[in-house]
Amino acid sequence: MDKVRTQALFESLLRSVDAAPESFLGFSQASPPRLGDFLSDLDPDMSLDWNGVSFQGLPALRQHVIDQAGLTGVLTKDDVLITAGAAEANYLVLRQLLQAGDEIIIERPGWPQAEVVARSQGADIRFIDRSELESWALPLDRLKDMVGPQTKLIFLTNPNNPTGRLLSTDDLTEIAAIARHHGAWVLVDEVYAGLEWSHPRMPAFAGLYERGISTGSVSKAFGMQGIRTGWMICGDAGMIEDGVVLREYSSQISNHPGEAIAEIALRPERRQVMLETVRRESLVNLAQLAGFIDNHPALSWHPPEGGLIGLVRLRSGIAGDDVAARALAPPHRTFLISGSAYGQPHHIRLGVGGGPAARLDAGLACLGRVLDEIDR
Repeated sequence: MDKVRTQALFESLLRSVDAAPESFLGFSQASPPRLGDFLSDLDPDMSLDWNGVSFQGLPALRQHVIDQAGLTGVLTKDDVLITAGAAEANYLVLRQLLQAGDEIIIERPGWPQAEVVARSQGADIRFIDRSELESWALPLDRLKDMVGPQTKLIFLTNPNNPTGRLLSTDDLTEIAAIARHHGAWVLVDEVYAGLEWSHPRMPAFAGLYERGISTGSVSKAFGMQGIRTGWMICGDAGMIEDGVVLREYSSQISNHPGEAIAEIALRPERRQVMLETVRRESLVNLAQLAGFIDNHPALSWHPPEGGLIGLVRLRSGIAGDDVAARALAPPHRTFLISGSAYGQPHHIRLGVGGGPAARLDAGLACLGRVLDEIDR
């Protein structure tokens, strides 16, 4: 087993804190609510001890997770493990499934966590490339050819992080059939579920396949990343049990106050209002970003079908690392992420999350000036 190495995306986030940017084109989560929004529903007598609390998480919260995923009647709250965000859920799966020499298939571009952890485990990593020429579609015919008896795990995101491309119901059904034929596990990170722009919410993969795993959180669509509350959904009882055991030797149990706040947020009536607000605000910002890209000769993209971020292609000769570095430096002080963090060095990742604090107008104006500087 190798040491866990840092990755370009994480390095970018670290640099952004030190640079104290004044505007953000990289926020990938919704505008955050305030603690005060939940105080009237919180029990002031709630103990901050976790003795007597289920190691899988608050039962009411786990039921909300099943309901919001559209899995009521398909799976139960016993098929849910509450975790410290989707990142911990992904980590628990990667750690318990992969040993040295096991094969994992990872989409590219995609969420880089899987590659970092799998490499540290000594796994055999194979990439399946999404095609920009095909609007970042996942080539299912190639996936079918790649998966075999040696494949232990397939790692995907839906909506895709960072392109926003959706896997449709038919796509997900076909992926389940491909994996089932060889007994491979499939993990689909669904942190942006609920923010599909022109489609209904895609089915949670855990309900389509007996070795399917869905992970998610309140971090992205609800803007509540500060409470570090996410989940793993899987109908395989052994997967959930192994997750509980493995977590015993790291975080032990989830954030009890965070779970209480997440349970309030995911109550059906509250969840609907929060999602409608985020969708309304985000669509306005997405339209503004799309207008900027469409009117700038150095930029082009395939607009995201879901989620709050997208990959934007730069005109030939412009490097994403250069654009991101210049934008972050004075006088621009604007944060965005180079596509090199996703193996796409001639792209930049732009996001419309964060609400008014992101200062989208100012960030786009700065990006325009940076691109003008490069053209001189």
